[in-house]
Amino acid sequence: MATFEFHAKAEDGRIVKGELDAANEAEARIRMRAQRLTPLRMEVKRKSGASAVKLNLFGDSVSMKDLQVFTRQFAVLVGAGVPIVQSLEAMSKGARSAGMTNVLQQVTGDVERGRRLADALASRPAVFDRLYVNLIKAGEEGGVLETVLNRLAAYIETTVRLRGKVKGALVYPIAIVIVAIVVIAFIMIFVVPKMSAMFTQSGQKLPALTQIVINCSNFVQSYWYLLVAVLVAVPMVIKLYYETENGRKTCDSIFIEVPVFGDLIKKSAIARFSRTLSTLLASGVRIIDALEISSATTGNWMIEKALIETKEAVSRGKTLAEPLTKIKYFPNMVTQMISIGEQTGNIDQMLSKVADFYEDEVENATDALTSLMEPILMVVLGGIIAIIVVAMYLPIFNLANTIGQ
Repeated sequence: MATFEFHAKAEDGRIVKGELDAANEAEARIRMRAQRLTPLRMEVKRKSGASAVKLNLFGDSVSMKDLQVFTRQFAVLVGAGVPIVQSLEAMSKGARSAGMTNVLQQVTGDVERGRRLADALASRPAVFDRLYVNLIKAGEEGGVLETVLNRLAAYIETTVRLRGKVKGALVYPIAIVIVAIVVIAFIMIFVVPKMSAMFTQSGQKLPALTQIVINCSNFVQSYWYLLVAVLVAVPMVIKLYYETENGRKTCDSIFIEVPVFGDLIKKSAIARFSRTLSTLLASGVRIIDALEISSATTGNWMIEKALIETKEAVSRGKTLAEPLTKIKYFPNMVTQMISIGEQTGNIDQMLSKVADFYEDEVENATDALTSLMEPILMVVLGGIIAIIVVAMYLPIFNLANTIGQ
């Protein structure tokens, strides 16, 4: 039993928010319609941070890499004609993690008791999201489970690679910032105080820059614990705030407008949306359901909101390209290709080409961003250390001039 958070439209047009418990999303939607509510957005309620840590400590979590390997193996076994139950049993014995083993054993038990594979997967929303479940359902109903599993495996592999590329681009700058903080803290705590004591003994008046650096050193020595607390607390507070609904709206609206980074966010969102929608449509999922699912994969609230409005427009009979032209985050090239795809009946292929293009754009942008940030961070770090060194040597130069005169 899972808890779902939902946004729905009541009969009088009001937007209703709430939570309800159900075995899976399909059951949750049925219960909402019984209450005369039209579901607009629904997602599994996130578990608390403590629960997530506990799962990770005991090795019960399932990573995207685990899911990727499972899907690819499942596709191979189904393609070889191995029955679903035997395939699940074989993969549960050779799973990469304890969490995946437990999940597969539970799914195997459900399927053995007569449940459909899609329904069994839907009961584990923490591992198998709506995209995964809907594609499996379409594969079962259309008798093309092997094809769907191969598409899913390719989709997850592309997603993992793209996420790894973006995360990898951030590792080096973060490492430089950490090293910079450690080096500057060492200078302020151990080097500057010794030179400050020497200047005090000389009795000379210190230059303004030197006095500023010494004051900063005294502050760091006296209140280092506050600085450490701020460095730890600020990222945690931002993360916790971002996990709230208002926090995500505020942060995403700011992030997408930031120069350079905002452009990377837009390209990444378009790539994910296009790839997801292409995979869903190619597998036979209805376009309304496909839009609802793919809009949640963009990773940015602003774009997600615009795509939900697009889904509403499509449900009223408009083409997909028409409402997309009104979204400022979607370039004309994307909407034109989608329009051509709708006219020729090859929209899934066009979306796949759009995804290919923007995935390459994201990779090129992350490479360029990394190349740009490296020299900037090195210059900033070198500049700070240079200021400290000059500030410490200014009194020595002044003393030497005085002695020379």
